[in-house]
Amino acid sequence: MRIAVLGWGSLIWNPQQLDVTGAFEIGGPPLPIEFTRVSGNGRLTLVIDERYGTACPTYYAVSGSKGLDEARENLRIREGMTHVNGVGYVDLRTGEVSARVKERHPHAIPVIANWAREKGFGAVIWTALASNFAEVTSRVYSIDEALAYLGELPSEKFALAARYIRMAPLQVQTPFRAAFLGRWPE
Repeated sequence: MRIAVLGWGSLIWNPQQLDVTGAFEIGGPPLPIEFTRVSGNGRLTLVIDERYGTACPTYYAVSGSKGLDEARENLRIREGMTHVNGVGYVDLRTGEVSARVKERHPHAIPVIANWAREKGFGAVIWTALASNFAEVTSRVYSIDEALAYLGELPSEKFALAARYIRMAPLQVQTPFRAAFLGRWPE
C-alpha cells in the first residue's frame, strides 16, 4: 500500500529517521495551519488548527513503510511522541480515521481523504498534535499574545523558537508568522 506522509514544519527540513522514499515535495492538501502549539522547549510550532489556522499548502512524501501501523510508529518515533495516538491517519481502504483527528481537526478529514484519492494513496499519516497555547501559557491565543509569549522567553529559548519560525517552508504563510517577522525581521 502506498502511504503519504504530510508535513508543513520541521519534517520538511529535518526528517531525521523518518522513513520516506524521497524528499518532501509541495503539493499536499491545503490545511488550516498556525503556530499554536507550545513544544517542550518553548517553541511555538505549527499544527493543524481549525480555529486559528490559515489554509496553507502542505508537503508530502511517500512513506518507506509497507503497512499503516509501521508508518504510524515511524512518525511517532520521529516526533518523539509517547503514544501513536498523536499520529493522524486516514485509511482509504477501510475508511478508518484516527480518533484524535476526529476530535482535533474533523474538517480536515475530507480534504485529506480527497487529496489522497486523487494522488492514488491508500493511506495518509501526519502529526496530529493539538494546539495547546492556552493550556501552557494560561492565555487565550491571539497574535499579540503569541508575540508577547515569545518576547518573554529566555534568549536561548527565543533563539530556538525564532529558528523554527524562520525555517518553516516559505509557502506556509500565516498571520502569526507575518507578525513575528515584522517584529523580529532577523
